Amino acid sequence: MSQISKISVLGGGVIGASWTALFLASGRDVTVYDPAPDAESKVKSYIETAWPSLEALGLVGSTAPGEVSFAKTAADASADADFVQENVPERLPIKHAIYNEIEPVLPKTAIVSSSTSGLTLEALQEGWQNPANFVLGHPFNPPHLIPLVELTANEKTDPATLDATETFYETIGKVTIRIRKGMPGHVANRLQAAVWREAVFMAVEGVASVEDIDKAMWAGPGLRWAAMGPTTLFHLGAGDGGLQAFCDHFRDTFNGWWDGLGDPRLDDTVIEKLVAGMNEQARGRSPRELSEERDRMLVALQAATRALRKQSAD
Repeated sequence: MSQISKISVLGGGVIGASWTALFLASGRDVTVYDPAPDAESKVKSYIETAWPSLEALGLVGSTAPGEVSFAKTAADASADADFVQENVPERLPIKHAIYNEIEPVLPKTAIVSSSTSGLTLEALQEGWQNPANFVLGHPFNPPHLIPLVELTANEKTDPATLDATETFYETIGKVTIRIRKGMPGHVANRLQAAVWREAVFMAVEGVASVEDIDKAMWAGPGLRWAAMGPTTLFHLGAGDGGLQAFCDHFRDTFNGWWDGLGDPRLDDTVIEKLVAGMNEQARGRSPRELSEERDRMLVALQAATRALRKQSAD
């Protein structure tokens, strides 16, 4: 997508800063808007921290990195943009106000993609006079390390906009999926919400500690899920018979497990138990230290799986 060379990032928090680092690595110039007085220093610090990981993953292009600048208004940031990545807080009035501000000044061919994790496309489209060039492009945190982007469009979206957005994301190393029916939380957040619900239930019921439940995930199914999704893995679980044989054999087992899944709620008592378990697991390490450890692991996992997937494709 050589025609996308100037990008506007609206919102310079963790998601916006991560997007900014990735866009710069691909050689695009980025203009950031965020009203926080310390936004510029925080975004630049995030880019500096993220850059070694981008280099390790081969995401820094052969051309010179792009340049980052900062605008005082969303309109100034977007007036000459080819692509806008919107990451402002998850409140409709704020998002609608931003759309009302930038729509009059946007170039006619500019694409706007929202990073929203929970709001629906239909609700966001109400902030536009013409939403034809607007899509949902929900990343997983942090966007510069996790490749997934969930794309949502509908009958009000120009089909060419969806195609162009998907192509652009893929050129900067993202893996895209198209959501055919909008639901709160999209696809991936609903999947992890379902898993976490059962993790919370087992912790509250005393089945295992918070640490051991986490360990059961990263040392068990989580490791497999980094390679393939759950349905594909179960397809492989019955040998040559595939998914049909697996379901024939385990239908009663899974139906029984599903009937017994928990339905906890994050009330004060449950939250207190989870926080205590997390503090025990952290062993004095701060969230920042744990994030750095997570990022090192993600880089190593991504580097390995990228190489293997490339071999399979070749």
